[in-house]
Amino acid sequence: MKRVDLPEATYHYHIKQMKKQDPNQEWETLILKTFEKHKGRYGYRRIHAELKAQGH
Repeated sequence: MKRVDLPEATYHYHIKQMKKQDPNQEWETLILKTFEKHKGRYGYRRIHAELKAQGH
């Protein structure tokens, strides 16, 4: 068995972080919907402009 040199505190910190809810989930959903709406042809600049035009 291989051993990873990782401090125990770091291990527990990352386990705790993985259990938290993603604060960007709403944004990720909006961005993905906009991307799919335009059939993958919009890049980040156009997606940003569209979301801004929608008042986000």
